[in-house]
Amino acid sequence: MRAVGRGKSALKSGVKRLLGRAGFDIVRSANNLGGVDDFIPFEATMRAAQAADLSVGDYIDEVMNGTPGATQSTIDELRALGVFAANPGTVLEIGPGSGRYLEKTLKECSPGRYEIYETAAPWTTYLVDTFGVVAQPTAGCSLAPTPDGTVDLVHAHKVFNTVPFLGASRYFFEMARVTRPGGRIVFDAMTEACLDPVAMRAWATKGGTGHDSYPAALPRRACVDLFATLGCNLEASFLAPMGVATTEVLVFGKRA
Repeated sequence: MRAVGRGKSALKSGVKRLLGRAGFDIVRSANNLGGVDDFIPFEATMRAAQAADLSVGDYIDEVMNGTPGATQSTIDELRALGVFAANPGTVLEIGPGSGRYLEKTLKECSPGRYEIYETAAPWTTYLVDTFGVVAQPTAGCSLAPTPDGTVDLVHAHKVFNTVPFLGASRYFFEMARVTRPGGRIVFDAMTEACLDPVAMRAWATKGGTGHDSYPAALPRRACVDLFATLGCNLEASFLAPMGVATTEVLVFGKRA
């Protein structure tokens, strides 16, 4: 199945088509300041986005998260780094959720196959119906259905700052496994670069209460060193908005 970005009209038709399906369900919000136990409701979010005349992704950025343009700014940085320049033929995204990065990625490249690993069934159905992506069975810790060395671009956004250390680590091994030599791996994490005293105070005082598991921090050096042992070099990094502070986006290239 060919993945195709169909633009705003497709998103609206997807909203209208899927609103009539099973009622209230949930998906994790990586940016929700309440933590990993708080979620984005499928039906309510779709209705609100439609009422605001925004794509679902733009609605989440602008209204729910209060960080307008955050997703697009990340995509712009990745474009400038040449991540989409080779027009990757196969793309895999972990935890696309509402599809806000998926939608914008498909405007940058035209992969013949776009795989997703998403645990929230209503959002998965929406993404498959709207964008023609391939939903893989999801265990929440592996990419087992995807063969070794078959993906040109593996990416995840606002995922690894919402899961525990071991879950992130297991995914890192899998990401390196499925990426072909010469391919790219992109993900963000809350590293030391995001944790100066001002940012730590902001999270401690404004980042919500009752959920100390979000955001989850990861040592940058540990990530870089691990991927180096898996044949992947860090090519670039940059900070991106997240909640009351930032997250660091890391771009790795797998050695040929």
